[in-house]
Amino acid sequence: MSGTDLRGRRVLAVVTNYGVEQDELVVPVEHLRAAGATVDVAAVDDAPVETLVGDQDPGRTVLPTTTLGGVDPDAYHLLLIPGGTLNADSLRLQDEAVRLVQAFASSGRPVAAICHGPWLLVEAGLVEGKRLTSYPSLTTDVRNAGGTWVDAEVVTDDARGFTLVTSRTPEDLAAFLREVDAALAV
Repeated sequence: MSGTDLRGRRVLAVVTNYGVEQDELVVPVEHLRAAGATVDVAAVDDAPVETLVGDQDPGRTVLPTTTLGGVDPDAYHLLLIPGGTLNADSLRLQDEAVRLVQAFASSGRPVAAICHGPWLLVEAGLVEGKRLTSYPSLTTDVRNAGGTWVDAEVVTDDARGFTLVTSRTPEDLAAFLREVDAALAV
């Protein structure tokens, strides 16, 4: 557990019901809950979320606590966008997910995305003028959307009125969670 006390803080994780990278969802959720935060997992529907390991092997099943369409974004302090190629590619096609990330950014609340998660930010038009990282295959997408892609384990950027925390892969989770904690503790 981190040394950060996140009691009273609320986090919303957005996912599809299939294909989210297990550790990019489960590890942050468990970490944040252990630090005292309330974390809701919003999926496309209320069916179980089937995670994957390495985009191919079955992982843990996670029960969503709400749906993308049933969420009041104003009730949360931070938006978490896990990756997984299949999850992120499908998530960016969900109007509700796009609406949620735009609501967080426009209100100045932090957004944290890992691996392929920044695809949702590209889709929502929130990358322009931001410095971020992601899984390397998103480099061209980020640059074409007006962002500056860097190869670093974690990047925190406060440009354009909201804090964006990004990381590349599950191997970067320790650094990612350190920065997520810092963004939540403000």
